[in-house]
Amino acid sequence: MTDEADLNARHNAKMAKVQVARAKMMAERQIEKGLLIVNTGPGKGKTTAALGMVCRAIGHGQRVSVIQFVKGALQTGEKVVFDAFPDHVEFKPMGEGFTWDTQDRARDIAVAREAWEAVKARIADPEIDMVVADELNIVLRYDYLPVEEVVEAIVNRPEGKHVIVTGRNAPQALIDVADLVTEMTQVKHPFRSGVKAQAGIEF
Repeated sequence: MTDEADLNARHNAKMAKVQVARAKMMAERQIEKGLLIVNTGPGKGKTTAALGMVCRAIGHGQRVSVIQFVKGALQTGEKVVFDAFPDHVEFKPMGEGFTWDTQDRARDIAVAREAWEAVKARIADPEIDMVVADELNIVLRYDYLPVEEVVEAIVNRPEGKHVIVTGRNAPQALIDVADLVTEMTQVKHPFRSGVKAQAGIEF
């Protein structure tokens, strides 16, 4: 047997064992339920990942509501795209920009409350399969909403409802009850080199 043939044979034998192990693992996992997914961390991509799941949901004929807590002052490319699927996606920017731009705590709290009430209504709506609370972690970090109230509402959601929460600094109480938590880490970012936010990349 040549070295190449031997390498292929060993590879095939190894992959056959992996295939058996994977099949066993998949067979043991039969639970289907609504998930709480938290995308957090200082790196870029938290909202992007959530909106990728919205695309998947559209592909499966599901209905999704995206409520944005901070974004709203800027027209984004994703809103234009999702507005083309009105039967599947409600894309609702309810923010007025970052708190360092608004500089009005009382107004920020009122806007956050309005957006949160919209999220709660969508969570309760049996016609909606997935709810994205984009940048909810930011308003929780600034104590614009009580963490306990948010966690309780999400934990008590209908059984099959998926909820995705994004934003830096996810509170530990939310992480503790989540089914999936991903922390985005920042290795490099063009902003640090003087590159401004660009259409198609940041918005």
